[in-house]
Amino acid sequence: MIVRGPYPEIAIPEVPLTPFVFEQAERRGEKAALIDGPTGRAVSYRELAESVWRVAAGLWVRGVRKGDVLAIYSPNLPEYAIAFHAVSLIGGISTTVNPLYTTEELTTQLRDAEAKYLLTIPPLAEKAREAAHQAGVREVFVIGEASWTTLFGDADRVPEVPISPREDVVALPYSSGTTGLPKGVMLTHYNLVANICQVDAASHEVREEDVVIGVLPFFHSYGLLVVMNFMLYKGTTIVTMPRFELEPFLRFLQDYGVTRAYLVPPIILALARHPLVDRFDLSKLRIIMSGAAPLSESVARACAERLGCVVLQGYGLTETSPVTHANPEDPARIKLASIGPPLPNTECQIVDLETGAPLHVDQLGEVWIRGPQVMKGYWKRPEETARAITSDGWLRTGDIGRVDADGYFYIVDRIKELIKYKGLQIAPAELEAVLLSHPAVADTAVIPSPDEEAGEVPKAFVVLKGEASAEELMAYVAERVAPYKKIRRVEFVEQIPRSASGKILRRVLIERERGGGA
Repeated sequence: MIVRGPYPEIAIPEVPLTPFVFEQAERRGEKAALIDGPTGRAVSYRELAESVWRVAAGLWVRGVRKGDVLAIYSPNLPEYAIAFHAVSLIGGISTTVNPLYTTEELTTQLRDAEAKYLLTIPPLAEKAREAAHQAGVREVFVIGEASWTTLFGDADRVPEVPISPREDVVALPYSSGTTGLPKGVMLTHYNLVANICQVDAASHEVREEDVVIGVLPFFHSYGLLVVMNFMLYKGTTIVTMPRFELEPFLRFLQDYGVTRAYLVPPIILALARHPLVDRFDLSKLRIIMSGAAPLSESVARACAERLGCVVLQGYGLTETSPVTHANPEDPARIKLASIGPPLPNTECQIVDLETGAPLHVDQLGEVWIRGPQVMKGYWKRPEETARAITSDGWLRTGDIGRVDADGYFYIVDRIKELIKYKGLQIAPAELEAVLLSHPAVADTAVIPSPDEEAGEVPKAFVVLKGEASAEELMAYVAERVAPYKKIRRVEFVEQIPRSASGKILRRVLIERERGGGA
């Protein structure tokens, strides 16, 4: 049973991303497009557009050409949007990198993406230069230093670069997909333009006078598309935060008069329960949209009642640019436990896990999605792409869900092995590889362990061949991965359950964990 949402089909222009996003920038003039939350430094729409065109000219002079990959290794700043769109304007590709990545993790992504250029900030410059050297990156630009300021060239010198919206990749975020280690997700100009149009058609209430908090990281597709690109297209003001800290976050909501917040469940949980919230006036906040991980109905309701605003849930994947589903903003049509109906031009079905046969209302199966926001494929991984996308264009999400009689979807579990820690993806295989490099570890399996604050945390089941404590192993991993990927729990076992082919039977461990088995 193929389900479509309640929206009419929309026309999607086949145009390059950046001119589309900035088509109204001149009219908006001195209106603040981006504000750096900690400093209050504002960039107007006129300044933003001018800077994009100037930096595009500067990058061209420095040798950046169509199809070249530039890595952005930075927290959220106004310059993030400038760099991303400057690269886009001349047909380049931005691969977005988590600023918490270690040198080793950064090097891995730079190599895999075949990045020729790297942009970062002064506190990360040492790690960036070391990784760039190891990965063969041509040049490193540092925001605020001469390497960045000299990029501001003559905006009139931006070349006419022919862009094929359906074919040319503009963004290369990394996702673990359904299994395994992170892979580059090829998102084209058309993918992102389509998703902007789809979100727009389903979010009629977004207005130019809205103020949006930019706390979701721009390296993540949710922050990149919904907060940065969609909100610039709509003409709102985005207040950027380099990292989430509760008190500054609440202060920014209050002082900047934030009206819309796109968040992940752990932040919504804090808004629902933390006593600090009562010290701030959040009365201008009208809408909270949750994504990136499941939000419980009880937390959504508690947050909505405490703040007197609308809380709703949506759904998407890096592979879908990312948004595919969202609840309508009309409170009478919101189902708090649901991710909502599909967006315009989006088809969705639930299929049997074994046979792939279409299922019907309230039957559990894998969620499959088809639409113009579905990625071109995985970077340099045609076999992985073929496993993820069927010959007739359906993306296998790896999520288990159902659809009700009203066409609202519910995500109940995951086939895929990803751990979602505060909305960020962690690949168990990556942590297992680190643990197996410890001389005392004979075998290991990492699973998601339920956690009220984070949603899920990585837990390792470990078979020892020498002496090591849980604390020692957690510290060993922590030294080698970004902080959010740290192993938070360890359980020692006699053996790891495996199939005849040697694959870890992760589901056995997950069921044991949820059942509280020792």
